[in-house]
Amino acid sequence: MELVAPAGTPAALRTAIAAGADVVYCGFRDATNARNFPGLNFSRDELAAGIAHAHARGAGVYLACNTYPQAGREHLWRQAVDDAASLGVDAVILADIGLLGHARDRHPDLRLHLSVQASASNEDAIAFYQRHFGVRRVVLPRVLSLADIAALNHRITVETEVFAFGGMCVMAEGRCALSSYVTGESPNTTGACSPAAHIRYQPDGDATLARLGAVTVDRFAPGEPVGYPTLCKGRFTPRGATPGTASGPRRDGVYLFEDPVSLNVEAMLPELAAAGVRAIKIEGRQRGRAYVEAVVAAFRRALDQAGRDEPATAGTLAAMSEGGSGTAGAYRRGWQ
Repeated sequence: MELVAPAGTPAALRTAIAAGADVVYCGFRDATNARNFPGLNFSRDELAAGIAHAHARGAGVYLACNTYPQAGREHLWRQAVDDAASLGVDAVILADIGLLGHARDRHPDLRLHLSVQASASNEDAIAFYQRHFGVRRVVLPRVLSLADIAALNHRITVETEVFAFGGMCVMAEGRCALSSYVTGESPNTTGACSPAAHIRYQPDGDATLARLGAVTVDRFAPGEPVGYPTLCKGRFTPRGATPGTASGPRRDGVYLFEDPVSLNVEAMLPELAAAGVRAIKIEGRQRGRAYVEAVVAAFRRALDQAGRDEPATAGTLAAMSEGGSGTAGAYRRGWQ
C-alpha cells in the first residue's frame, strides 16, 4: 500500500519524504484547499521546489484542491488546477463536480483523485465520478467498516484510499456545517474549520474558557491541557441534565458530538491490504514537523513489517494521538 503523508509546509514535505512517505499531499496558500490556516500551505514556487525534491527521491506529490468554489470566484479554483498541472503534480484531489469537469477538459492526462470532501461511499456514487470525470482514486469517508470497504473494492475498478491516522472528523465528511453555524466559515467554503480569528481563550476564575465566536466550546480545569476549540469536540451540558450526574462524570460538560481521539490503524494494515485498499493517508497538514516525522516513520515501519508478514510494533504513537488515545473508528464499528 502507498503511504500518503501530510505536508502543510515545505519543511514538512521534506520531513515526510525523509521519514519514508511514498507521496505527500499539500495545498496552495488560499481557500482552494481544506486546510486554509495562517502559516500553512505552499506558494507556486514552493510547490515547484517541493515537487522537484520529491521526484528526485522517488516520491510523489498530490495537490488538494478540495473545497467548493464560491460563486463569482470560480477562477481561483480553476487556476489552482491549471497551475498544479503545469507544475507537474502527480495528481489533484478534487471534490466539486464543476472543477472535476474543468480538470477533465483542460488536462486530460492529469490524474484525478476524488476527495473525502465529496463523501462518496457507495458503488453508484463512485461509478458516477469514474464515468463522467475519469477519477482514478477515491478517498473513502470514515464511515465504512472494514467489511464494507472489502465489499466495495470487489465492485469498483478505481483505487481506494483510506485514512490511517489522525483526528477524527464528524462522520458525514464534506457536509459539516458546524463551523459555518458559528463563524460563517467552513472547510467546504473557505477551507478552514474554526478559523483562528474567531477563537478566544478567556480566564474563568482559575479555569480557562475556550470560545468560538460567541459560543463557549469548552471549559478547562487548572492544569488541564487546553485544546483547539471546534464545536464537534467541545464539551457541553445537555439541556435538562444535571451537571456531574445525568450528563456524565465531568461536572462541566460531556462530549456530545465526538471525543478527542485519534484514528489509528497501525495494527490493521494487513487487513486493509486484504480488503483491496491501495493507499493509506495520514491526517494532519496543520501539524508540526515532529508529528509528521514520528507518524510517517511509524507507519513506514508498520507497512514494511506487514510486507514481511511480521507482527506490527503497535502502540508507539500515543504521544501523537489526540487526547492520548486511539481508535479503529468505523473500521471496527464496535458500537453496532
